[in-house]
Amino acid sequence: MTDTPSYGDLSTFGGFEVMQWQPGEALGDPEHTIHRLSVEYDGTQEWAELLAQFLAQPGVEQIQGLVTGYWSTDVLMDEDPVASWIEPLRQAAPQLPNLRVLYVNDIGQEEHEVSWISNGDLSPLLMAFPKLTHLGIRGGNGLELPHLHLPHLDTLIIEAGGLSAELVRQVLTADLPALRHLELYLGTQDYGATSSADDLTPILDGRRFPQLKYLGLKNSDFQDQIAQLLVAAPVTQGLEVLDLSMGILTDEGGRALLDSPALGHLQKLDLQFNWMSEALRAQLTAWAERQDLELDVSDAQDTDDDEWRYVALGE
Repeated sequence: MTDTPSYGDLSTFGGFEVMQWQPGEALGDPEHTIHRLSVEYDGTQEWAELLAQFLAQPGVEQIQGLVTGYWSTDVLMDEDPVASWIEPLRQAAPQLPNLRVLYVNDIGQEEHEVSWISNGDLSPLLMAFPKLTHLGIRGGNGLELPHLHLPHLDTLIIEAGGLSAELVRQVLTADLPALRHLELYLGTQDYGATSSADDLTPILDGRRFPQLKYLGLKNSDFQDQIAQLLVAAPVTQGLEVLDLSMGILTDEGGRALLDSPALGHLQKLDLQFNWMSEALRAQLTAWAERQDLELDVSDAQDTDDDEWRYVALGE
């Protein structure tokens, strides 16, 4: 399984160490290192110019991964992401024939809130790299992935304060036959989320992604409904890890998990950052011990005030 990114600069992704690259520096070992390209928001160098300098380095055709960081010289990132970095990177695909690991918009909170990050239609860019096995995307604003076909993709992580219903449907109906790790930060209505439990229907029967071992449907306003859906869904039977962390999971969803006979085969159930009572967390812990299942119910929130419940990553 790949390491899940944290909200900030990546240190590793897809089994590689991430190294910031600056003009004038040599490239790292392509067997162990991938590079992060990022400009200063108050600088003068455009991201496309930085990419061109990177592509001129000896051995660039051997690199196996790339991380895009801050791509605008404007603090508000008012520039068009398609013109600024998406299209330049797509055009560079012939120069990067071995690229199989890509993380886009690795932009930390000190640079830009996740809810402010602009995206676009990434499908043409991604399908220019047909060898992709690991893909991470940060930011949900304007993000589209229509008709996505990546035959070798093992891992897909989309981190956002809010994902649209259309985007969720696009992902869950994509042609990704090798997918083993799917992680969606569904987000909150306060920051652009428009999906509902109904939008998860395409994967529930388990046939869409038959190799799936890690399913993360997390950081959601409707975490209880997700839990209730998944305990009865065939897709859960093939999983090793079920990740329902970071959202508004209350005793309602927790009881659905506790009462289900269908989860004992899991290796891990991740419920970190939750709104469950201490009593129910204790019951889940005892159940997990009997099942010899790794359970994370840490970072429990105050359940006394149900008017101010929130997901872990919004803004």
